[in-house]
Amino acid sequence: MTILDGKKISNDIKDEIAAEVTKIKKRGEKVPHLAAIIVGKDGASMTYVNSKVKACERVGFESSLFRLPNTVSELELLDKIEELNQNDEIDGFIVQLPLPPQINTQKVLNAVDPDKDVDGFHPTNFGKMALDMTSFIPATPFGILELLERYDIPTKGKHTVVIGRSYIVGRPMSILMGRSGFPGNSTVTLTHEFTKNITQVTSQADIIIIAVGIPDFLKGEMIKDDAVIIDVGITRVPDDNAERGYIIKGDVDFENVSKRASYITPVPGGVGPMTVSMLLKNTLLARERHKKRALDAKLT
Repeated sequence: MTILDGKKISNDIKDEIAAEVTKIKKRGEKVPHLAAIIVGKDGASMTYVNSKVKACERVGFESSLFRLPNTVSELELLDKIEELNQNDEIDGFIVQLPLPPQINTQKVLNAVDPDKDVDGFHPTNFGKMALDMTSFIPATPFGILELLERYDIPTKGKHTVVIGRSYIVGRPMSILMGRSGFPGNSTVTLTHEFTKNITQVTSQADIIIIAVGIPDFLKGEMIKDDAVIIDVGITRVPDDNAERGYIIKGDVDFENVSKRASYITPVPGGVGPMTVSMLLKNTLLARERHKKRALDAKLT
């Protein structure tokens, strides 16, 4: 059994991005600029956004953080998004989820300029991804693809089972794993809360990608020997014996599943660190596209 070390691969990617930023600076060009909007003071969201700010510092990106109160109106948030859309200094930005109940999340995500949508959530980017066109791939699925590629895990002709159908992970992964190329070319089964006899499905899978938010959902008896397991789940489970009063658990019963798997991601330290790195990679791609567009405009 091999651990898919997302922390190590994430650091490798950050080093590669930092090297690119050094070249950009030597050419006297503008470095990539990533911004984030956060509404309210959700602890997990603030931790995540702060990790993005630190990651930007590490690779040499510019970064901006816009904090809005939990009472902000939908119109005020949309005005801030439009402000960032029009700001040529910012190459990409994200709106941290979840948003408070008075705000329509889909309306907000649709308001982000697709050319700056480094989270890859805009329908334009999702549609392009589904059609195998150049687009921003959502950061978590992008990170999973990168793990599979860097560990050279065969996907062609394999049976991939995706558990969970969110637009953030499950649905894009089901499309990406079935696309032409590597990683891809696998036969994909998308399962969800209404899938009957799910163990019959998972026990036939060569690759399982799970993102349901239910700790220890995938048990050892639900997989076949040598399956590849990608655990996207991350849940705080109360534990009086833990220093913080909780422990972090994934969607996979790691202790038992790891005994049968060929490759497996740990939680924490697997998919999580990859998400931030791929957000940085999308921002670098956004900067390159904006630069090319500016050059093309000068030539016409």
